[in-house]
Amino acid sequence: MAVNVSDNNFENEVLKADQPVIVDFWAEWCGPCKAMSPLVDALEQELGDTAKVVKINIDDSPEAPTKYGVRGIPTFMVFKGGEVVDTRVGGMSKGALTDWVKSKI
Repeated sequence: MAVNVSDNNFENEVLKADQPVIVDFWAEWCGPCKAMSPLVDALEQELGDTAKVVKINIDDSPEAPTKYGVRGIPTFMVFKGGEVVDTRVGGMSKGALTDWVKSKI
């Protein structure tokens, strides 16, 4: 299961990570976010050690979503070397999510 991060540990878990990090910005009240959750967990299993997958609840931790311009959820960002390399907003199929992430890491 993907690691839950917060504003308190976002820098260490995401920006200072040694490998690419896929961040899932979500909220409890978001239906599409709940639908994507098992797909994100499956993606994490598929990626193994090639990338890290984390989730951040935008209601509990508003600083990171604000800093990175999150306007709709779910929002997925791929970070490499502390920088955002690509962003996708909204739900998608497992295949589309996997293909997108693998093309960016």
